[in-house]
Amino acid sequence: MKVVIVGGVAGGATAAARIRRLDEKAQIVVFEKSGYVSYANCGLPYYIGGVITQEKDLTLQTLESFYRRFRIDVRVHHEVLSVNPDAHCVTVRNLQTGEEFTESYDKLVLSPGAKPTRPDLPGIGSDKIFSLRTVEDTLAIRDYVVREQLESAVIVGGGYIGVEMAENLKGLGLQVTIVQRPKQLMNTFDCDMATLVHAEMRRHGVALRLGSTVSGFAEEDGRITTLLADEEGVTADMVLLAIGVTPDTKLAREAGLQLGVKGSIVVNDRMETSAPDVYAVGDAVQVKHFVSGEDALIALAGPANKQGRIVADNICGGDSRYRGSMGSSVIKVFDLTVAGTGLTEKASAAAGISCDSVILSPGSHAGYYPGAKPMTMKVVFEKDTLRLLGAQVIGGEGADKRLDVLATALHAGMRADELKDLDLAYAPPYSSAKDPVNMAGFMIENLANGLVKQWRWDDEPTLPRDGSVTLLDARTPAEYGRGHIEGFVNVPVDDLRDRLGELDPAKPVYVICQSGLRSYIACRILTQEGFDCYNFAGGYRFFQAVTQEKRASENVYPCGAEK
Repeated sequence: MKVVIVGGVAGGATAAARIRRLDEKAQIVVFEKSGYVSYANCGLPYYIGGVITQEKDLTLQTLESFYRRFRIDVRVHHEVLSVNPDAHCVTVRNLQTGEEFTESYDKLVLSPGAKPTRPDLPGIGSDKIFSLRTVEDTLAIRDYVVREQLESAVIVGGGYIGVEMAENLKGLGLQVTIVQRPKQLMNTFDCDMATLVHAEMRRHGVALRLGSTVSGFAEEDGRITTLLADEEGVTADMVLLAIGVTPDTKLAREAGLQLGVKGSIVVNDRMETSAPDVYAVGDAVQVKHFVSGEDALIALAGPANKQGRIVADNICGGDSRYRGSMGSSVIKVFDLTVAGTGLTEKASAAAGISCDSVILSPGSHAGYYPGAKPMTMKVVFEKDTLRLLGAQVIGGEGADKRLDVLATALHAGMRADELKDLDLAYAPPYSSAKDPVNMAGFMIENLANGLVKQWRWDDEPTLPRDGSVTLLDARTPAEYGRGHIEGFVNVPVDDLRDRLGELDPAKPVYVICQSGLRSYIACRILTQEGFDCYNFAGGYRFFQAVTQEKRASENVYPCGAEK
């Protein structure tokens, strides 16, 4: 059996190695357009920033090591020009010699990945504008920044690559500005959670121009200006385009394969395309979202590696199936860990799912053990069924651990209230006896049982200040004095029972505290005394983070609300 693989990196290289482990006699040929067959593309920004110091550390396998271990014929600097599914062959060009030839196959695996989106704008051809996809791109950017001793950069786009590059260029001492049309960074997160990312970026000196539309680029006096529609442009020494990726599916389209979302390759759960004996994996393929069941593009290394393994199993006579992607991801943003899985509230709404969520701000471990750091968790669930839909966790140490627990629960099909039953490891340096994931389950169970009702940060502007409702801050006087919401009166939770006579039971009560715990206790006291009570989701710390970001934004409010 002869297997030809187009593209290495995650999916293609994984498929090649797995095929060899399953079939020692298979002939395996890998064509890779770049000069590297298997590299850590998620590590590329960190080489530019000098965190990863050795170029060789980016290379997971070299041609020599791949051949020594797996006896795989890897040909770098070889571009596959066309695929002929009927004749079971591909046409290939050696990019170093210009030679073109035909290679036959019994099975073909397409792993072309996705290419950075590059819009057709005036000035886009400038040599001061870069994109990041390959090791070669990485080396070129690093060399340019160091050689030219750059002082500033504009990053167009605020997704994963844009945010990581902002941190790494800032670490090299550059002044960095992120410009993008959406009004929030990290669009795979809900807008309220994204404000925590905004605040961290601003805290480290990254300028944000959100809600701005790039109209072109202009060079002058050795620098480049990113032109913006209806506002002043931003001048810097270089521009990095990070506005997303597009499936690199020219080969598949010209070969007549069925295409789907944004021109991606349609595959079944065995990763088979519409052409016999042709498989596809990685960022170029359309998958099913594990939670919503909708067609999706999810460009992440984890799914690509799993798909490569599944393809290898099926090529070698097995029957492996890909169950879909949840989009579990994590990113370092200066001192924060930012992680998410499944559906956000906005994605749930777009999928037609009626959802609710809880927001909590637990510590990373027991409060009495030194060094606990706060994190913010948002857990999304379906209202009627309590089906777990997704989660977002932002904080310091332990944030990734909680996200992985929630991703596992999501994959296992657990109800959101069943999170309370998880038996999770506890010792003071690592967690609390009631782990944050358990706490989320307790909160969801309380909502489902009617023990508590919620109000949210975006309800605050509409709360009456005419005396028709009671606005109550359950924190200590010292906390209240350091900052509070206008119109809220301070009644500490420990004094509440003795001061019930000051409150009118005929009026609804909206309660807030620092993290949501004391206000919940206050709501339980008031509800049992006949009050109609609502607890704030997330606590004052979360409210302050969201509203401070409103004030920090020069041209837009977060979440798309206009000034």
